[in-house]
Amino acid sequence: MQRTSRQKTVLLIGASRGLGLAMVEEYLKRGWRVIATGRQGSTEKLVQLAKAADGALEVEMVDITIPEQVAALRHRLEQRRLDVLFVNAGVKNDDRETIADVSTDEFVRVMVTNALSPMRVIEAFQDLVQPAGTIGVMSSGQGSLTNNTNGNYEVYRGSKAALNMFMRSFAARHRDEARTLLLMAPGWVRTDMGGPDARLGIDESIPNLISTIDAYEGRAGLHYLDYLGRVVPW
Repeated sequence: MQRTSRQKTVLLIGASRGLGLAMVEEYLKRGWRVIATGRQGSTEKLVQLAKAADGALEVEMVDITIPEQVAALRHRLEQRRLDVLFVNAGVKNDDRETIADVSTDEFVRVMVTNALSPMRVIEAFQDLVQPAGTIGVMSSGQGSLTNNTNGNYEVYRGSKAALNMFMRSFAARHRDEARTLLLMAPGWVRTDMGGPDARLGIDESIPNLISTIDAYEGRAGLHYLDYLGRVVPW
Protein backbone atom coordinates (compact mmCIF):
# COMPACT_ATOMS: atom_id res chain seq x y z
CA MET A 1 0.00 0.00 0.00
CA GLN A 2 1.29 3.43 -0.94
CA ARG A 3 2.19 5.70 1.98
CA THR A 4 2.65 9.43 1.80
CA SER A 5 5.18 11.29 3.92
CA ARG A 6 2.30 12.60 5.99
CA GLN A 7 -0.62 10.25 5.66
CA LYS A 8 -3.73 12.29 4.98
CA THR A 9 -7.06 11.60 6.65
CA VAL A 10 -10.54 11.70 5.12
CA LEU A 11 -13.86 11.35 6.94
CA LEU A 12 -16.48 9.88 4.59
CA ILE A 13 -20.06 10.15 5.83
CA GLY A 14 -22.45 7.66 4.24
CA ALA A 15 -19.94 5.13 2.96
CA SER A 16 -21.47 1.70 3.55
CA ARG A 17 -22.44 1.00 -0.07
CA GLY A 18 -22.51 2.33 -3.61
CA LEU A 19 -20.56 5.50 -4.32
CA GLY A 20 -19.54 5.98 -0.70
CA LEU A 21 -18.04 2.51 -0.38
CA ALA A 22 -16.22 2.99 -3.69
CA MET A 23 -14.76 6.24 -2.34
CA VAL A 24 -13.44 4.36 0.69
CA GLU A 25 -11.75 1.80 -1.54
CA GLU A 26 -10.24 4.46 -3.80
CA TYR A 27 -8.86 6.55 -0.94
CA LEU A 28 -7.30 3.43 0.59
CA LYS A 29 -5.64 2.64 -2.75
CA ARG A 30 -4.17 6.14 -2.69
CA GLY A 31 -2.63 5.62 0.74
CA TRP A 32 -5.03 7.72 2.83
CA ARG A 33 -6.26 7.02 6.32
CA VAL A 34 -10.05 6.71 6.07
CA ILE A 35 -12.77 7.12 8.68
CA ALA A 36 -15.98 5.81 7.11
CA THR A 37 -19.50 5.80 8.47
CA GLY A 38 -22.72 3.92 7.88
CA ARG A 39 -25.99 3.57 9.70
CA GLN A 40 -26.45 0.87 12.31
CA GLY A 41 -26.73 -2.53 10.66
CA SER A 42 -25.23 -1.34 7.35
CA THR A 43 -21.49 -1.47 8.00
CA GLU A 44 -20.74 -5.13 7.24
CA LYS A 45 -18.88 -4.39 3.99
CA LEU A 46 -16.89 -1.63 5.68
CA VAL A 47 -15.91 -3.93 8.54
CA GLN A 48 -14.72 -6.57 6.07
CA LEU A 49 -12.75 -3.95 4.18
CA ALA A 50 -11.17 -2.70 7.40
CA LYS A 51 -9.84 -6.17 8.22
CA ALA A 52 -7.68 -6.04 5.09
CA ALA A 53 -6.73 -2.36 5.36
CA ASP A 54 -3.73 -2.66 7.68
CA GLY A 55 -5.24 -0.21 10.18
CA ALA A 56 -5.89 2.47 7.57
CA LEU A 57 -9.70 2.22 7.80
CA GLU A 58 -11.78 3.03 10.85
CA VAL A 59 -15.50 2.29 10.81
CA GLU A 60 -18.04 4.42 12.68
CA MET A 61 -21.83 4.34 12.87
CA VAL A 62 -24.06 7.37 12.48
CA ASP A 63 -27.48 8.19 11.07
CA ILE A 64 -27.09 11.81 10.00
CA THR A 65 -30.83 12.44 10.31
CA ILE A 66 -30.54 11.93 14.08
CA PRO A 67 -28.78 14.97 15.61
CA GLU A 68 -27.88 13.09 18.78
CA GLN A 69 -25.92 10.54 16.75
CA VAL A 70 -24.11 13.29 14.85
CA ALA A 71 -23.18 14.96 18.14
CA ALA A 72 -21.95 11.64 19.57
CA LEU A 73 -19.74 10.99 16.55
CA ARG A 74 -18.37 14.52 16.75
CA HIS A 75 -17.47 13.87 20.39
CA ARG A 76 -15.76 10.56 19.54
CA LEU A 77 -13.63 12.25 16.87
CA GLU A 78 -12.94 15.50 18.68
CA GLN A 79 -9.18 14.93 18.82
CA ARG A 80 -8.84 14.11 15.11
CA ARG A 81 -7.74 16.44 12.35
CA LEU A 82 -9.08 15.94 8.83
CA ASP A 83 -7.69 16.85 5.44
CA VAL A 84 -11.02 16.09 3.78
CA LEU A 85 -14.57 15.89 5.13
CA PHE A 86 -16.96 14.47 2.54
CA VAL A 87 -20.68 13.86 3.06
CA ASN A 88 -22.14 11.31 0.67
CA ALA A 89 -25.33 10.22 2.43
CA GLY A 90 -28.53 10.65 0.44
CA VAL A 91 -31.84 9.10 -0.59
CA LYS A 92 -34.42 9.48 -3.35
CA ASN A 93 -38.16 8.99 -3.62
CA ASP A 94 -40.13 7.15 -6.29
CA ASP A 95 -38.95 8.53 -9.64
CA ARG A 96 -42.56 8.80 -10.86
CA GLU A 97 -43.69 11.15 -8.08
CA THR A 98 -44.06 14.82 -8.93
CA ILE A 99 -44.31 17.67 -6.46
CA ALA A 100 -48.07 17.46 -7.06
CA ASP A 101 -48.49 13.98 -5.62
CA VAL A 102 -45.59 13.31 -3.25
CA SER A 103 -46.77 12.87 0.34
CA THR A 104 -45.71 15.39 2.95
CA ASP A 105 -43.89 12.70 4.92
CA GLU A 106 -41.93 11.56 1.87
CA PHE A 107 -41.07 15.14 0.90
CA VAL A 108 -39.78 15.80 4.41
CA ARG A 109 -37.78 12.54 4.44
CA VAL A 110 -35.95 13.41 1.23
CA MET A 111 -35.32 17.04 2.17
CA VAL A 112 -34.11 16.24 5.68
CA THR A 113 -31.78 13.51 4.44
CA ASN A 114 -30.40 15.23 1.34
CA ALA A 115 -30.32 18.91 2.30
CA LEU A 116 -30.65 19.57 6.05
CA SER A 117 -28.67 16.66 7.49
CA PRO A 118 -25.52 17.04 5.35
CA MET A 119 -25.32 20.69 6.37
CA ARG A 120 -25.72 19.77 10.03
CA VAL A 121 -22.77 17.39 9.65
CA ILE A 122 -20.68 20.07 7.97
CA GLU A 123 -21.51 22.60 10.67
CA ALA A 124 -20.64 20.08 13.40
CA PHE A 125 -17.35 18.83 11.93
CA GLN A 126 -15.96 21.88 10.11
CA ASP A 127 -13.54 22.78 12.90
CA LEU A 128 -11.87 19.36 12.64
CA VAL A 129 -10.86 20.11 9.04
CA GLN A 130 -7.39 21.57 8.51
CA PRO A 131 -7.37 25.34 7.84
CA ALA A 132 -6.53 24.69 4.18
CA GLY A 133 -8.45 21.41 3.96
CA THR A 134 -11.46 20.43 1.91
CA ILE A 135 -15.14 20.11 2.80
CA GLY A 136 -17.21 18.37 0.16
CA VAL A 137 -20.70 17.01 -0.29
CA MET A 138 -22.24 14.77 -2.93
CA SER A 139 -24.63 16.89 -4.92
CA SER A 140 -25.93 16.03 -8.38
CA GLY A 141 -26.15 17.54 -11.81
CA GLN A 142 -29.89 17.33 -11.22
CA GLY A 143 -29.50 20.08 -8.63
CA SER A 144 -28.69 22.53 -11.43
CA LEU A 145 -31.53 24.97 -12.17
CA THR A 146 -29.96 25.79 -15.54
CA ASN A 147 -29.83 22.16 -16.65
CA ASN A 148 -33.40 21.32 -15.65
CA THR A 149 -35.02 21.48 -19.07
CA ASN A 150 -37.07 18.29 -18.95
CA GLY A 151 -38.46 18.08 -15.40
CA ASN A 152 -38.52 14.57 -13.92
CA TYR A 153 -37.16 13.54 -10.50
CA GLU A 154 -38.71 16.69 -9.11
CA VAL A 155 -38.39 16.07 -5.39
CA TYR A 156 -34.85 14.71 -5.66
CA ARG A 157 -33.87 17.65 -7.88
CA GLY A 158 -35.36 20.05 -5.35
CA SER A 159 -33.43 18.48 -2.47
CA LYS A 160 -30.12 18.80 -4.30
CA ALA A 161 -30.86 22.38 -5.38
CA ALA A 162 -31.62 23.16 -1.73
CA LEU A 163 -28.34 21.54 -0.69
CA ASN A 164 -26.49 23.67 -3.23
CA MET A 165 -28.12 26.83 -1.89
CA PHE A 166 -27.28 25.95 1.71
CA MET A 167 -23.65 25.37 0.73
CA ARG A 168 -23.58 28.77 -0.97
CA SER A 169 -24.81 30.33 2.25
CA PHE A 170 -22.19 28.40 4.22
CA ALA A 171 -19.51 29.59 1.81
CA ALA A 172 -20.68 33.19 2.16
CA ARG A 173 -20.43 32.97 5.94
CA HIS A 174 -16.90 31.56 5.64
CA ARG A 175 -15.69 33.63 2.70
CA ASP A 176 -12.47 34.66 4.46
CA GLU A 177 -11.34 31.09 5.13
CA ALA A 178 -8.82 29.16 3.04
CA ARG A 179 -10.76 25.89 2.88
CA THR A 180 -11.91 24.41 -0.39
CA LEU A 181 -15.68 23.79 -0.54
CA LEU A 182 -16.99 21.34 -3.12
CA LEU A 183 -20.37 20.30 -4.46
CA MET A 184 -19.66 17.17 -6.49
CA ALA A 185 -21.86 15.70 -9.23
CA PRO A 186 -20.81 12.06 -9.76
CA GLY A 187 -22.75 11.52 -12.97
CA TRP A 188 -25.50 8.96 -13.47
CA VAL A 189 -23.90 5.84 -12.01
CA ARG A 190 -25.06 2.23 -11.89
CA THR A 191 -25.74 1.76 -8.17
CA ASP A 192 -28.78 0.75 -6.12
CA MET A 193 -29.85 4.40 -6.29
CA GLY A 194 -28.84 5.08 -9.89
CA GLY A 195 -30.35 1.88 -11.24
CA PRO A 196 -29.14 -0.62 -13.87
CA ASP A 197 -29.69 1.69 -16.85
CA ALA A 198 -27.31 4.41 -15.67
CA ARG A 199 -24.67 5.61 -18.09
CA LEU A 200 -21.57 5.19 -15.91
CA GLY A 201 -19.97 2.39 -13.93
CA ILE A 202 -18.64 3.17 -10.47
CA ASP A 203 -15.10 2.67 -11.76
CA GLU A 204 -15.69 5.39 -14.37
CA SER A 205 -17.01 7.90 -11.84
CA ILE A 206 -15.32 7.58 -8.47
CA PRO A 207 -11.59 7.52 -9.32
CA ASN A 208 -12.12 10.60 -11.49
CA LEU A 209 -14.23 12.27 -8.82
CA ILE A 210 -11.52 11.80 -6.20
CA SER A 211 -8.86 13.03 -8.61
CA THR A 212 -10.98 16.16 -9.05
CA ILE A 213 -11.22 16.61 -5.28
CA ASP A 214 -7.43 16.27 -5.07
CA ALA A 215 -6.91 18.73 -7.92
CA TYR A 216 -8.95 21.39 -6.12
CA GLU A 217 -6.94 21.15 -2.89
CA GLY A 218 -5.92 24.66 -1.92
CA ARG A 219 -8.49 26.42 -4.12
CA ALA A 220 -10.50 28.37 -1.58
CA GLY A 221 -14.19 29.03 -2.00
CA LEU A 222 -17.12 27.01 -3.30
CA HIS A 223 -16.97 25.00 -6.52
CA TYR A 224 -19.80 23.03 -8.18
CA LEU A 225 -18.13 20.36 -10.32
CA ASP A 226 -18.81 17.08 -12.01
CA TYR A 227 -16.68 13.97 -11.64
CA LEU A 228 -14.39 15.05 -14.49
CA GLY A 229 -13.79 18.48 -12.99
CA ARG A 230 -16.15 20.32 -15.32
CA VAL A 231 -18.02 23.27 -13.81
CA VAL A 232 -21.75 22.61 -13.38
CA PRO A 233 -23.99 25.67 -13.91
CA TRP A 234 -26.05 26.75 -10.95
